[in-house]
Amino acid sequence: MVIEVGDKAPDFELKDNHGATVRLSDFRGEKAVVLLFYPFAFTGVCTGELCELRDQLPRFQNDDVQLLAVSNDSVPTLRVFGEQEGLEYPLLSDFWPHGETSRAYGVFDEDKGCAVRGTFIIDKDGVVRWTVVNGLPDARDLNEYIKALDSL
Repeated sequence: MVIEVGDKAPDFELKDNHGATVRLSDFRGEKAVVLLFYPFAFTGVCTGELCELRDQLPRFQNDDVQLLAVSNDSVPTLRVFGEQEGLEYPLLSDFWPHGETSRAYGVFDEDKGCAVRGTFIIDKDGVVRWTVVNGLPDARDLNEYIKALDSL
């Protein structure tokens, strides 16, 4: 079941594309979090979405907001992907246990073995304030994220 608006966001501990540990709870009381799940690095729609975020990064990563992008790729894959695309925000690996965090948020597709396109905006208290879940082929609208962040 997908996490809904008003739910407490499940905490997680994942490695980023540089091998550093990132916990959702590290941002509690400090920053809102845009938590974005995507299927796989190096795929067309995912690359497009993540590069669009890169191009508007100050809206999604600043003194008040932290962007965290999660896929089921391995850390080395995410490192190469981030370097190739110039992505300067954390790319988190939900590789092992495979899809554990994606499952906790209700966005893991068991048949495909990857996360669908789920986005959660989590306030400083750790409560989900906005969410959207799209199917694998359907890109998300960044303007919707911006509106949701502006309403916090």
